[in-house]
Amino acid sequence: QVQLVESGGGLVQAGGSLRLSCVASGRTFGTYAMGWFRQAPGKEREFVAALTWSMFTKYYAESVKGRFTISGDTGKNTMYLQMSMLKPEDTAVYYCAASGGGRPADITRTHTFGFWGRGTQVTVSS
Repeated sequence: QVQLVESGGGLVQAGGSLRLSCVASGRTFGTYAMGWFRQAPGKEREFVAALTWSMFTKYYAESVKGRFTISGDTGKNTMYLQMSMLKPEDTAVYYCAASGGGRPADITRTHTFGFWGRGTQVTVSS
């Protein structure tokens, strides 16, 4: 089992920045990828960004490209999401996820990730 704990959410004005962190513990050896998803009220959970844990290949949703940056520290088993130029439509609960295996073609899909954190709220005011 892998346990994931997110932190760093909060309330920020439009145009501001936040950095989310996700610390993984437990059986983290062999992690294929880690990612961030978000879910706004009344909407489905959607892909935000992901990072393969061996090559550090990065993937982004079109809606966050150029504004968000995903990174990781394998020594600390920690993943980050630097969010800049935040918009009100970025408001959501942000979830950290980890995958033990998968294909790059499926990395934006929730079913690729078997382990999830409890989420951290990000609210962007206009």
